[in-house]
Amino acid sequence: MMRVILAQPRGFCAGVERAIEIVERALKKFGPPIYVRHEIVHNRHVVEDLRTRGAVFVDELAEIPPGAMTVFSAHGVARRVEELARDRDLPVIDATCPLVAKVHNEGRRYAAQGRDIVLVGHAGHAEVEGTIGQIDGTVHLVQTVEDVARLTVHDPEKLAYITQTTLSVDDTRGIIAALTARFPTIVGPDVRDICYATQNRQQAVRDLARAVDVILVVGSKNSSNSNRLREIGQDLGKPAYLIDDADALRAEWFAGVGSVGVTAGASAPETLVQGVIEGLRRFGPIDISTLAGVAEDVRFRFPAQLADA
Repeated sequence: MMRVILAQPRGFCAGVERAIEIVERALKKFGPPIYVRHEIVHNRHVVEDLRTRGAVFVDELAEIPPGAMTVFSAHGVARRVEELARDRDLPVIDATCPLVAKVHNEGRRYAAQGRDIVLVGHAGHAEVEGTIGQIDGTVHLVQTVEDVARLTVHDPEKLAYITQTTLSVDDTRGIIAALTARFPTIVGPDVRDICYATQNRQQAVRDLARAVDVILVVGSKNSSNSNRLREIGQDLGKPAYLIDDADALRAEWFAGVGSVGVTAGASAPETLVQGVIEGLRRFGPIDISTLAGVAEDVRFRFPAQLADA
């Protein structure tokens, strides 16, 4: 009998739930098609499901017909995108995660003080591109401690940092320490401003790694937080696999294995986790339990246009 232990918390966070429900409410209220700039969240199954219901995902606003209802994804967008939408008279519903919007506000506040901004994040990530495009002023992107050593800033005394929300306190600790060592007067947000969901899911996978032989992370390859969960499992010495769904399971992963831990990235629905559990039954009988963990009760308000939908 193989033990299957589920992480707690896992899967959808409040920002992702809100973004998906925004598209669902928009489809219900305004009817299809609803145009969404970029993937609403980084999960292939979620995107495909919404596509079958009438959501159309586009890379650029130029692909959207004039006057068509438009949704901005949970990752946020640059100001130039907002301006282009206004220029084209597109009615917009903004599904930007409120925690991402909070980072935008912090960045703008620091820039208004005449500070250069250091953004700790991953180059090319949709959230990072949106954040840089929301701040008037100089933004330096750093991904590693080595990047900090190479930084050239206007005034070392007028510097602030902000972070990508899908990085945890642990992910950013080393980089922030390097920034503080090199620029002692640098200012930044309180650690309580770090995305609660990222921190909780990473702690849960650490707890899981102490209890199991193998870790499965349900999530898409382009999901930053899902990739990080897999890396943490690997760093703690456990074979860890990032899988889209049960179809990716391989018998050789479980040969001689007594226990398997299952978690999911913040953009992966619980239905996929349940599918993986069913998939594990192909390899023999299983016993399922859930680790004790943080119970999340965060909820975010909906945009005014959809409050009644």
